[in-house]
Amino acid sequence: MNIAIIGYGKMGQVIERIALERGHQVILKITVDNAADLNPENLKDVDVAIEFTTPENAVKSISICLENNVPIVVGTTGWYHQFDAVKQKCSQHQGTILYATNCSVGVNLFFKLNEQLAKLMNNHPDYEVKMDEVHHTQKLDIPSGTAITLAEGIITNLDAKTKWGIQPSADKSELFIEAHRIENVPGTHQVTYSSPIDDIEIKHTAHNREGFAQGAVIAAEFIHNKKGIYTMQDALFG
Repeated sequence: MNIAIIGYGKMGQVIERIALERGHQVILKITVDNAADLNPENLKDVDVAIEFTTPENAVKSISICLENNVPIVVGTTGWYHQFDAVKQKCSQHQGTILYATNCSVGVNLFFKLNEQLAKLMNNHPDYEVKMDEVHHTQKLDIPSGTAITLAEGIITNLDAKTKWGIQPSADKSELFIEAHRIENVPGTHQVTYSSPIDDIEIKHTAHNREGFAQGAVIAAEFIHNKKGIYTMQDALFG
């Protein structure tokens, strides 16, 4: 495939290396310095775009790709309040989007494990659940998209929780997400169920950007020649 990388920073460079290793070509690289190069002329030979920018730039990138019939993998989070408009545009142009709060294969397995554990804990009300997430200081959205997906997985499957928040609350129906920003941390997420007698913890720790980048390329391979809106769960689990 001919791939465009929108957001050619540290993550984009790892995506490029993995794409090349998997036999693809990267024919367009967009940074803040050449944003105008994301245009119809440069997109005409692109098979799939992979986008890792910022929340304020993501929707513009998505729109340009949809308007030019280029399927796009969106790894940026923090723009989902505009999802309905993006969905409408995708339908209007009969386009293709795969959006993911986290492209990592390991994290998506962790999502599944989190949901299953939440179901099991319905029968054990003595346990109180909380979540911790740690990211690098350049991470703009708090909590992370990954943390929100984990929280939604808990809320959907654990009757005791109906919402989440990032401040401690006396409301027992609210899931507390404690967010930290520390230099050079790719991403760590931990879900803890605590009771008076013990704790149960599940944790995912990213050691580097490789998992996110590999998943993004897998997602691009999945949506090539497809139409519609997909998630990483579709790409990995069908």
